[in-house]
Amino acid sequence: MSQASIAKKAELVDVVAEKMKAAASIVVVDARGLTVEQDTVLRRNLRNEGVEYKVIKNGILRRAAEKVGLEGMNDVFVGPTAVAFSNEDVVAPAKIIFDYAKTADALEIKGGAIEGAVASVEDVKALATLPNREGLLSMLLSVLQAPVRNVALAVKAVADSKEDAA
Repeated sequence: MSQASIAKKAELVDVVAEKMKAAASIVVVDARGLTVEQDTVLRRNLRNEGVEYKVIKNGILRRAAEKVGLEGMNDVFVGPTAVAFSNEDVVAPAKIIFDYAKTADALEIKGGAIEGAVASVEDVKALATLPNREGLLSMLLSVLQAPVRNVALAVKAVADSKEDAA
């Protein structure tokens, strides 16, 4: 192997390692058997949510994972491998791939990483069932609003009862 080839591979490992380090979540899949149309739809769905999806050689993935302390992922880097990286929304790649796998039997989740920790297939599927960022913020907002709403209703009830007594 030439020096230029080795240097290119080392540079690619560094690039993939940076993506892994920056990612809020990573989902590793085997997309072998997807039709071109199915693969195109999956890529579009991921891209629309700001998720980067790449097919990367297992050797590069293993070296990059070791570089960022995700050696536990080496078991999933076997056979055809595609990786989805999300830097902002932890749930997005898992949710999109999990939902799409329901209609595309050939798509198989192999594992991943969540917030820098290795995740099993079950962990990724559990993450996929959570609401997305907007859904979680909406839930939080309604929880925060409930006490204020209850106080407002109590004040209104007291005011109404005093009004009726007068």
